[in-house]
Amino acid sequence: PGTRFKTLTLTQAVDGLVVFLLFVALIDVNKSLGDELKSTLDQEYGRDRTEFYLADVTSEEDFKGVLEKIVKTFGRIDILCNNAGIINEKHWEKTIAINLGGVVRGTYLALEHMKKENGGNGGVIVNISSMAGLGPLPMAPIYTATKHGVVGFSRAMAAVSKLANYGVRINILCPWFVKTNLLSTMNSEKHIGSFFPLKGIAETMMQNRGCLEADVVAKAFLVLVKDESKNGDVLMIDPDEAVFVSFPERAQDFSTTPVSLE
Repeated sequence: PGTRFKTLTLTQAVDGLVVFLLFVALIDVNKSLGDELKSTLDQEYGRDRTEFYLADVTSEEDFKGVLEKIVKTFGRIDILCNNAGIINEKHWEKTIAINLGGVVRGTYLALEHMKKENGGNGGVIVNISSMAGLGPLPMAPIYTATKHGVVGFSRAMAAVSKLANYGVRINILCPWFVKTNLLSTMNSEKHIGSFFPLKGIAETMMQNRGCLEADVVAKAFLVLVKDESKNGDVLMIDPDEAVFVSFPERAQDFSTTPVSLE
């Protein structure tokens, strides 16, 4: 079959954006919510279009095994969305493992199935970062660091894919605050830890500008999937607009201020 038969693999299907194409494989660590979402999609689109797989994106064995099952079931992976993410400043190692490690692992493992040199059909990987991947979120410095890492890693891998002719485009989506369960953790001292007194910063930002609905983020996701000219591109979306963020190609092209070292 041609590329019109698209298989989308979505990590953290429950709390993030959900986009329905022809076949969808959902991956999440929460079985009950994953099963619930699959049931909802089954009712709307038919039972043979969606599968849910239980897996932990921090586990190489889990993630690798699930992608192999997906390929066995659907025949291929055309689109991967690495969407798993948490805010937990107290247990910061876990935040790094999921937010950045999960993206790295998912990208590497999916490329083994997707890149043309391995017999794959090419495709698109969209890694979900955040507005915190473009500027600091003071109440969540570790979350900020991981989301910056997603941007840097994804842009580098997009360059690798182009140079090595993988046939896979890799793009980055940086949304504003989105109405998902992640928002509740931002008001929890259990998750924010010593930065809890700063939670008012995020509250003020949301009060002033509101939050995004998941379906708006899904539309932005589809822009990165459908536009074949986009590779290594960063799409930022907030309540007012969606814009592509421009980065200098070389470090020396950044706006700079000379400093004397005398």
